[in-house]
Amino acid sequence: MSTILVTRKIPKIGLTLLKEAGHKVKLYNKSTAMPRKAMLQAVKGCDAMLSLLTDKIDEEFFIAAGMQLKIVANYAVGYDNFDLKAFKKRGVLAANTPMVLNVAVAEHAIALIMAAAKRLAEADRFVRGGKYKGWEPELLLGTELAGKTLGVLGLGRIGADVARRAAKGLDMKVLYFDVKRNEAFEKELGATYATAEELLKNSDVVSVHVPLLPTTRHLIDAKKLKLMKKTAILVNTSRGPVIDEKALVAALKAKRIAAAGLDVFEFEPKLVPGLAKLPNVTLTPHTASATTEARDAMARIAAQGIIDVLAGKTPSNLVPLP
Repeated sequence: MSTILVTRKIPKIGLTLLKEAGHKVKLYNKSTAMPRKAMLQAVKGCDAMLSLLTDKIDEEFFIAAGMQLKIVANYAVGYDNFDLKAFKKRGVLAANTPMVLNVAVAEHAIALIMAAAKRLAEADRFVRGGKYKGWEPELLLGTELAGKTLGVLGLGRIGADVARRAAKGLDMKVLYFDVKRNEAFEKELGATYATAEELLKNSDVVSVHVPLLPTTRHLIDAKKLKLMKKTAILVNTSRGPVIDEKALVAALKAKRIAAAGLDVFEFEPKLVPGLAKLPNVTLTPHTASATTEARDAMARIAAQGIIDVLAGKTPSNLVPLP
């Protein structure tokens, strides 16, 4: 019987799979992050671990885990909490949960775009605050999206799905930037490839879908924000540090851009001073993938990857090591 550490309460389907495969599950049965000291103690002698983005998996972790550990499966599509060089050095496999978040995150990005364009959060606060006294011709004027241009920064699976929904559902034009040009995608949607700078200058809405890498940290900084239209909306459902949040607050205050929709934050869960007070920003608590369908699928894929490795099989969700 192998022992698997699960560092946070996850959907039941994942835990059930692990137990039905005959493994012992050590569960930190809380919805909050497992304290690092407790994690380093609990992982000793474990054969596998199902981790969360809040768990830093580095050299210190592997020293604490010992030689039995064979795989760490992240309950996330991202893995910027993994030191992949340390994985390779220790001969431990890394896994994530790709493919299953596309719909949930893409829909959430569209929801943030709509909320910002239609000023929904402002309108909700206005009504709840007892300020609504009757219809007015210029009350909380928003903007229409049909015919406007969506700029997609990062054309992975989620970025492409957002573009499809915007083009086919909202009648928007699409610009995109990625490290690789995708001519098939261009033909599918009539999309146009652009440099990051061209995209920022010409888009009415910018949706960010890049992974967090040294090259993408502060990809959107004060200089880049100045390139955007004053009427533009910026949406981020990727990783918080991709945007310089202090620069964003300054841009929103000065109305250098019109609005923003953020599901992730640079210093998550903390917000930079002033962000929460801005009326022209819609904030959600890293819930873009928070659908029953997506979260169940994440638990199932993470658990199955562990089960496969412990059974001597190669799972489909391994993360390439350097």
